[in-house]
Amino acid sequence: MENKSQIIFYQTEDGKTRVEVRFENDDVWLTQKLIAELFGVTVPTVNEHLSNVFKTGELMVDSVIRNFLITATDGKRYKTKMYSLDVIIAIGYRVNSNRGVLFRQWATERLKEYMIKGFTMDDIRLKQGGHKSRYFEELLERIRDIRSSERMLYQKVTDIYATSIDYSKDAKETELFFKTVQNKMHFAVSGKTAAELIAERADSKKQLMGLTNFPGFHPIRRDIYIAKNYLNENELETLNRIVDAYLSFAEIQAKSEHAMTMKDWIGKLDDYLALLGKGILKNAGSVSAQEAEQKAEQEYEAYKKDQDKKYFSDFDLKVKKLEDE
Repeated sequence: MENKSQIIFYQTEDGKTRVEVRFENDDVWLTQKLIAELFGVTVPTVNEHLSNVFKTGELMVDSVIRNFLITATDGKRYKTKMYSLDVIIAIGYRVNSNRGVLFRQWATERLKEYMIKGFTMDDIRLKQGGHKSRYFEELLERIRDIRSSERMLYQKVTDIYATSIDYSKDAKETELFFKTVQNKMHFAVSGKTAAELIAERADSKKQLMGLTNFPGFHPIRRDIYIAKNYLNENELETLNRIVDAYLSFAEIQAKSEHAMTMKDWIGKLDDYLALLGKGILKNAGSVSAQEAEQKAEQEYEAYKKDQDKKYFSDFDLKVKKLEDE
């Protein structure tokens, strides 16, 4: 038996919860560790719930626990205690986690369906057949769509994060990730936060006000507030490579059918950024977003005044020519 979870539950893009189960001999068997990973809790938490399940007589120990020979990383086979689908469901109704909520939402919908129709089944699982996971096929397609999209680099990273099996837009981890992802990446390539980049590099005396990449030929007001527009060629290339590596890793995980959580994606981004040697951003930096915006506006106004002095329209040139004559 493979020592990995045979159950995945996740939210589809339309917000619906789906559970995918791979059966072996008409049942599913997981270790306590895999049950803990499935529901996003610790092994002691699972153990505590197991004790209550057996103590109350909800399930009988002999009928739901079996010993299997599992091949470990050292190549040896060890006898391992595993728990049936009945136990997994019982734990799912007890755990207090985002994954537990997803499971209960799905289970409640199936139960309601059963009570109304008299039967319930996962039509998609029955139609697709075989052992290839539809979840991972759809995930791989979604990742490739993200990779080929025209969205900004930071948006692609947050799009990958949103493919997490336990993704919740309202989770505290999500709010923090969305707030810090740009700063983390700017810091990794330049050693500065977004606000620090703008405050230090916006300069009315420099060509194009210090901006290095933006649409068009001359900077306009909205360009001056975007930190990426101040990165030099080397920094920008490094940033592109970071995102490309992150997306490549996402494809590999999907191909390997390895489900990733929000925590996994946050940790993996930090791992990639740490490899660059500039360290991981630990604070908000020395310049606030408001201070950076004010500095950019001051420099932009000075830059515009200087450009206006140098600018000659066709009318100005014609008048000057007449005066010279």
